[in-house]
Amino acid sequence: MRIPAIVLFAAALALGVLGSPGAGRAGDLTNPASLNEKAPAVYKVKFDTSKGVFVVEVHRDWAPNGADRFYNLVKNGFYDDARFFRVISGFMVQFGISGDSKVAAVWRDANIKDDPVKESNKRGNITFATAGPNTRTTQVFINFGDNAGLDDQGFASFGKVVSGMEVVDALYAEYGEGAPRGQGPDQGLVQQRGNAYLEKSFPKLDFIRKATIEP
Repeated sequence: MRIPAIVLFAAALALGVLGSPGAGRAGDLTNPASLNEKAPAVYKVKFDTSKGVFVVEVHRDWAPNGADRFYNLVKNGFYDDARFFRVISGFMVQFGISGDSKVAAVWRDANIKDDPVKESNKRGNITFATAGPNTRTTQVFINFGDNAGLDDQGFASFGKVVSGMEVVDALYAEYGEGAPRGQGPDQGLVQQRGNAYLEKSFPKLDFIRKATIEP
């Protein structure tokens, strides 16, 4: 008996075998608790950005909780299309608020426990942003300079840029510090409105086209 094509199509959708956002991924970006895979001891992440490509090498023994969270976020596409919304020359570049406000909302309080600081915030090292003890979620920054003063404040680096640091250095920085201290993006509005707010008010910001775990 010949099965109608529309039935086959519906079955494929039900089984999730057709290509779709998130297809083949282990978890669900709308459910932070589902993204809890343990990261490899060492892994690399390729960032394809509007300025070019850079690669980060993550070492789980530097900061295991941070390395695991970053691995799960990258693997499931969280950073894709995210803006480098806070770029302060000579200090650091920060990113990690989802461009989709609905996704940003469910991750805003998805905190992970702190890691002891084992590696300093040296130039090229990547670190989770924090607002106090055990408040790390999705935002990270890459140090432009040697920011050892952050070490005693609990900022635990979990990896380093191993290629393409010139791309990181070239990310658009003219908007400067964010509101209310500066003229750059207001993080609260980024959370609430996502990329629609940034594209309208800060159109020159560079962004991540895609972040992937390298084989």
